[in-house]
Amino acid sequence: MREWILSVLRRRGQLAGAISAAVFLAIAFPAAAPASQPQPPAPLPENIFDAASRAASRLPRLHSLLISQGGELVFERYYNGARPTHPANIKSASKSVISALVGIAIRRGFLQDSQQPISSFFPQLAGMREENGSPRKAEITIEDLLSMRSGLETTSNRNYGRWVRSRNWVAHILSRPFVASPGTEMVYSTGNTHLLSAILTKATGKSTWEFAQETLAAPLGFQLPRWPRDPQGIYFGGNDMLLTPRQMLAFGELYLLRGQHDGRQVIPADWVRASLVPRVRSRREAGRYYGYGWWIRSMAGYQAPYAWGFGGQYIFLVPELDLVVVSTSAVTLEDDRRTHRFTVMDIIERYIVAPVASFRPSND
Repeated sequence: MREWILSVLRRRGQLAGAISAAVFLAIAFPAAAPASQPQPPAPLPENIFDAASRAASRLPRLHSLLISQGGELVFERYYNGARPTHPANIKSASKSVISALVGIAIRRGFLQDSQQPISSFFPQLAGMREENGSPRKAEITIEDLLSMRSGLETTSNRNYGRWVRSRNWVAHILSRPFVASPGTEMVYSTGNTHLLSAILTKATGKSTWEFAQETLAAPLGFQLPRWPRDPQGIYFGGNDMLLTPRQMLAFGELYLLRGQHDGRQVIPADWVRASLVPRVRSRREAGRYYGYGWWIRSMAGYQAPYAWGFGGQYIFLVPELDLVVVSTSAVTLEDDRRTHRFTVMDIIERYIVAPVASFRPSND
């Protein structure tokens, strides 16, 4: 996976500051294991996840914990009244799904590429100028939205309520002032991915739900429930999608298989690679990066891209271990929600990733 990231970063020349691709990865993942030829996973002991199971059972907010290795479901537990067939609101993990849909739309010719300016879809931006006379909003690209580098003031966190109460969500997002130049700093904002949903709707001539059902859910063998829409009928981009934990697992496994499922290329392989490249450093947590709708961090010495939704909705990928871990949790606003998500991540790292890594075949 390191070669993956290095090749894309060198080709695109999008490294932070003046550091080289190798230095960037050394900083991002100081403990990352050296790249090697893929080898079949060693059989895991039956009790390898006992500690994870005990720790998970003590969490009152946790709803599910699933683990697959090599495409095989090796652990599946449900907690606190949750059921396998009950869809979870995956919250902002939806952003990873929106990213996949953008890659599919590019491959099918509905979009040019990730460098396409969003003014292609919002012509009103061409006439928008900042106070200094710069028409920078017309310069925002699809890639800027995918990587949270639009530079626009966030519509998340303290600004979220005002945004979702507005009469026109897209117009509200586009009217936000700049807090950074496009393509530079990370400013996390669900408004970015909602613009992507609006772009998909305009480009494909279908709703985001229809396009997702046709190109992603159906090939994976399930029906995607409808989720909320904005006042203009655009499906919420980057929040409130509904998936069962097993469907989340199937989506994660799709990325480990370079976008293939049952021999069919569902997501373009080059898009999978591009999505998991760390493109910008998070300002809120050391050692955390963002790609195209995926967070990226180091976990037990391995690079681990992950989809992350409010409250503890996770899809963790550990490509070098051929591992996918899914968790779902309550999305209520109790004060323990922050400590809960850190506890879930600790369980995944200490009691799942690290033990599996200890059984990784040696290259010696």
